[in-house]
Amino acid sequence: MGYKNLKFDKDSVFLVTGGAGFIGSNICEALTDMGYQVRCLDDLSTGSQAHVDMLSDRPNYTFIKGDIKDFDTCMEACKGVTYVLNEAAWGSVPRSIEMPLFYEENNIRGTLNMMEAARQNGVKKFVYASSSSVYGDHPTLPKKEGIEGDVLSPYALTKRTNEEYAKLYKKLYGLDTYGLRYFNVFGRRQNPDGMYAAVVPKFIKMLLNGETPTINGDGKQSRDFTYIDNVIEANLKACLASSEAGGEAFNIGFGGREFLIDIYYDLCEALDKKVEPNFGPDRLGDVRDSNADISKARKLLGYDPEYDFKTGINLAIDWYKTNL
Repeated sequence: MGYKNLKFDKDSVFLVTGGAGFIGSNICEALTDMGYQVRCLDDLSTGSQAHVDMLSDRPNYTFIKGDIKDFDTCMEACKGVTYVLNEAAWGSVPRSIEMPLFYEENNIRGTLNMMEAARQNGVKKFVYASSSSVYGDHPTLPKKEGIEGDVLSPYALTKRTNEEYAKLYKKLYGLDTYGLRYFNVFGRRQNPDGMYAAVVPKFIKMLLNGETPTINGDGKQSRDFTYIDNVIEANLKACLASSEAGGEAFNIGFGGREFLIDIYYDLCEALDKKVEPNFGPDRLGDVRDSNADISKARKLLGYDPEYDFKTGINLAIDWYKTNL
C-alpha cells in the first residue's frame, strides 16, 4: 500500500506542472523525499511561493517560474524529463462559469502544450489531472469510467477535452498518457481562503476562527472525499503502469460517499464547536452526488488507497490546527 516503497530508475527526472499548488507541492515533496530529481513548473497564479520555498534548499528540486500557456516554456521544461505529472490547471466550477475563455486557454491549450512538449522531448509517461466533474449529469452511482453524462460547466468540459486529446496522443503518437479523475481531494496545504476555496479547509478555518460557515444547497449532496496521499500514490503508480493502460482515464477516489452536512457536524465535533451552519443556494454547475468505482485503477494502475475519509480528515484537522 501507499507509494513510499515504489522504485524508479535512479536517474529519473520528474516534471510537476502546477508544482506550487496544493496537489503539485505534495507530489514534489514526496518525490524529493524519495531522492528523485524534481522540476516544478508554476506561474504562481494560483500556486504559492511558500510551497516553493519549503523545498528550495533541496539539491534535487528545481523551480521554473513559467506558464503552460507558453509553448516554448513547456518545451524547455520538458528537456531531459522522464515523467511529466501535469497538475497545472485552474480549478473551481463556479469560477469557470464566470471565465470560460480563460479556462479554455489555460486548461485545454495549456495541457495540450504540455502534451506536445512531452511528445517532442521523448517523455516516457504523461500523467495528468482530470476530474470527477466529467461525469456531469449522469445519475448512476458509483461513477464508472465509460458512463458519463452531459458536462455541467466549462471546467468539466476542459477536463473531458484533455482526456480526448490524451487518447489521441496515445493512438497517433504513442505517448503513454494517464488521466486521473480526482474525486474531491483534501489534505495538508489546501488553501482555505477565497470565495472559491474547497469546502473542507474552508469549514475548518472558519470553525477554528469562530465563524459560521455557509453550506450551498441542503447539505445532502454527497462526495467521495479523497485524502492527498492517495492522490500522490495514484500519480506515482501511473508512472509505473503498463503501456497498455496508456490513453485511459481512471477514477481516483477512496470509493466512499460522505454527505456534506454529516461532514460539517463531524468537523464541529472534532473541533469542539457547536455552530449551526447557514444554508445558501445551490451552486450552478455542481454535480449533486459523486462516489467513485475505483476497480479500473486498482486493476490497471495497482492503485490501493491507504487513507479512508476518517483517517484523512483527522490528519487534515491536525495540520490546520498547527499551520493556520
